Amino acid sequence: MSNTIYLGYNFKVKPLQPATEILIAELGYAGFESFVETEEGVTAYIQKEEWNENILDDIYILSSDEFKISYDFNEIEQTNWNEEWEKNFNPIIVDDLVSVRAPFHEKPDTKYDLIIEPKMSFGTGHHETTHMMIQHIIKNDFKGKSVLDMGCGTGVLAILAEKVGATKLDAIDIDNWCYLNSLENVERNDCHNISVYEGDVTLLEGKKYDSIIANINRNILLADIPNYVKCLNANGTLFLSGFYDDDLEIITKTCSENNLVFRDKILKGKWMAAKFETV
Repeated sequence: MSNTIYLGYNFKVKPLQPATEILIAELGYAGFESFVETEEGVTAYIQKEEWNENILDDIYILSSDEFKISYDFNEIEQTNWNEEWEKNFNPIIVDDLVSVRAPFHEKPDTKYDLIIEPKMSFGTGHHETTHMMIQHIIKNDFKGKSVLDMGCGTGVLAILAEKVGATKLDAIDIDNWCYLNSLENVERNDCHNISVYEGDVTLLEGKKYDSIIANINRNILLADIPNYVKCLNANGTLFLSGFYDDDLEIITKTCSENNLVFRDKILKGKWMAAKFETV
């Protein structure tokens, strides 16, 4: 793996949504394995050995008249990633209680210290949605709870949930890079109650949890909320983020239709993180 060469495609998308979500879905089917959403669109990564010059021919959204999408790409050697993160990944502290840092940062004086080496996975606390989900976790009671971290990215939220007292946790992500990175970070933080899985909502069949954390995006949340509700125990809690403030109404409506009641929200910039409970 250390000598694997990746190609990084930088897509500029107008308007951003829902085009970015559709583009990511199509690129995933084409063999791209990791995605980082940007202010202008998305950067998508694929192993060079999986690439061919016609890789984008079947990406239908690129020829759509509804959206304007341009791109360029370049080679990225995986061995450079640690160096790049060391240059650019600064530690963060959330509410003076939780620190999220890379292994090469000095240990800060916080109650909960999370060591995350994100590589190309989403979820360091720098993005507003992850930051707010961290805030939800530290202000709610997770002691002795069973927890699902859906779309776990780096595994940072599951790791924090264990550190604040959760005793049985599943972390799931459809992205192979995120799955592998979460395994690494779970071990790095000496967590023993987290099981990491690669897959999607179909893995939830027959599962039950006291709390579910899902930091994904609006369309996936809207589609999967009924599946989350089936997995919640009585008096269960559902924490959702990955959507804008303007989307709270439709998120709340869908939750209400599935016997969930709105309890709390955190707003950071244009992003929203909300808490719901079973009726």
